[in-house]
Amino acid sequence: MQPETTRAGRKARPEWADGLRQLYDSVVNEPLPDSFADLISKLDDTGK
Repeated sequence: MQPETTRAGRKARPEWADGLRQLYDSVVNEPLPDSFADLISKLDDTGK
């Protein structure tokens, strides 16, 4: 079975690829939890 191609001759993305990209983007754009921000701040303070 041959992979589907676009008119430009490139391989078309599988159907699930867009959903996976949206999930990744939503996780990346979530705000940092306060507990993580506090931990990072404490680690930064000890490094000085």
